[in-house]
Amino acid sequence: MSAPIFSTLGCRLNAYETEAMKELAAAAGVDNAVVVNTCAVTAEAVRKAKQEIRRLARENPGASIIVTGCAAQTEPETFASMAEVTKVIGNTEKMQAETWTSLRAPDLIGLTEKVQVDDIMSVRETAGHLIDGFGRHRAYVQVQNGCDHRCTFCIIPYGRGNSRSVPAGVVVDQIKRLVDKGFNEVVLTGVDLTSWGADLPATPRLGDLVMRILRLVPDLPRLRISSIDSIEADEALMGAIATEPRLMPHLHLSLQAGDDMILKRMKRRHLRDDAIRFCEEARRLRPDMVFGADIIAGFPTETDEMFANSLKLVEDCGLTFLHVFPFSPRKGTPAARMPQVRGPLVKERAALLRAAGDAALARHLAAQVGRQHQVLMEGPRMGRTEQFTEVQFTEDRPEGQIVTARIAGFAQTALTA
Repeated sequence: MSAPIFSTLGCRLNAYETEAMKELAAAAGVDNAVVVNTCAVTAEAVRKAKQEIRRLARENPGASIIVTGCAAQTEPETFASMAEVTKVIGNTEKMQAETWTSLRAPDLIGLTEKVQVDDIMSVRETAGHLIDGFGRHRAYVQVQNGCDHRCTFCIIPYGRGNSRSVPAGVVVDQIKRLVDKGFNEVVLTGVDLTSWGADLPATPRLGDLVMRILRLVPDLPRLRISSIDSIEADEALMGAIATEPRLMPHLHLSLQAGDDMILKRMKRRHLRDDAIRFCEEARRLRPDMVFGADIIAGFPTETDEMFANSLKLVEDCGLTFLHVFPFSPRKGTPAARMPQVRGPLVKERAALLRAAGDAALARHLAAQVGRQHQVLMEGPRMGRTEQFTEVQFTEDRPEGQIVTARIAGFAQTALTA
């Protein structure tokens, strides 16, 4: 018998949860199985999940095929109907030890219930299975799951459920263990990170958690925040940006568009000027702050003028790292029923956004030449600055350590030192 094979599609949180599932499966003695952790963010993601399942089934004849993740949660019947699939389990079930005990072979033989997916909206607790050390050189800590918002293009709340938070004390204890293990950087992750705390007693905010971590874990060299919703940035978070050098000057913003009408049709909670104002304020508080952003190209009803506003947002917000998503309708979302932009035009707009992102990144790289940075080494000759910019070295450096480097130049999307 062989150890389970795991395949992860989609976001960083999925990757985190795959690491947790590996621990649960090993403890339960699961073997001769393939586990596919799916993504549901687009119709294309679901298509890729089915493609991956078929490929792995061909390559592992006789293995049980277990499908989980957001796509399994939102449309379990799609995967249950596949002849290759043995079992479909939901996002809550995948993080429970008893699920994996029931998945032991030969327990799977004679299995009558192919689908084990409960109502995710009824879940009130965050997955309790925290892992110490996902990531080789920086550790990712899940502090929140789910989302209370209903953006018209997004299926994720139906895959992840409503927002729920890990208590601050639990987070701090885990980060202390990670620092004791030698991790020099911790990244806080979640589905809707800035909603952290809304379901906890006294309703603390994300900024309160950040300040508490930095105060109670003084030996942590670097704390990083993953994607945030800028309109929900609280006063304590802005204070941390202004006063805490151990909080890294890199924020990835969930902006999605730069036109007010499109933002309203997306049911976003910010307008164009809100995004610009946030970036200006964060940069005023921390001059070396850089921003990444998610932007959707070709959202339904988007005119040339509306798209031009999104394109101009790259410059107006001073964005550096762009994640561009060509819009594709997701079945079950309001946006899928709106008047669609023609496919070739969506691709054309996505290409223009990516070109603007490439130009913005090139300007950032050029501005770093001659400067000194503290670089966390991810490999013997590759690391990342405080601003999460990649640096390539000509000689080996100790992996996992923070080294001082003077930037000599840049090539393509990376700095050189």
